[in-house]
Amino acid sequence: MEVKFYENISDRLLKFAVIISKSKGKWVFCKHKERDTYEIPGGHREENETILNTAKRELSEETGAIDFDIEKICVYSVTGKNRVNESGEEMFGMLYFAEIKEFAKELHSEIERVELFDELPTNWTYPQIQPLLIEEYQRRTDG
Repeated sequence: MEVKFYENISDRLLKFAVIISKSKGKWVFCKHKERDTYEIPGGHREENETILNTAKRELSEETGAIDFDIEKICVYSVTGKNRVNESGEEMFGMLYFAEIKEFAKELHSEIERVELFDELPTNWTYPQIQPLLIEEYQRRTDG
């Protein structure tokens, strides 16, 4: 598995949006109903959707965020087979950061629950990818 970072890339190549999130100084992570691990909110871009709208939609669906500020961090790519990439070829996504100010009372998605952490969790859904995305965010923002 290889993760790379870019400033920009052709918009048509962007297939995913991942949103590193915090709320009141705590990291925001999702726990999927079918997994015992934690993940950063994010997901696939839908047809005719801007990548920013993908990020906003996924953040709302997976965390219940209803009031938030969101900003682009950088483009990332993952090369290697994983749960969302059967071919293993390089796939591109946009990495965002969101500060969540308010959550909805209930989730209506595949996410079982949202948890806020003072420290980063260690049981990741994508351990070869997610920690690297957070490290890059921290490197770029001192966050």
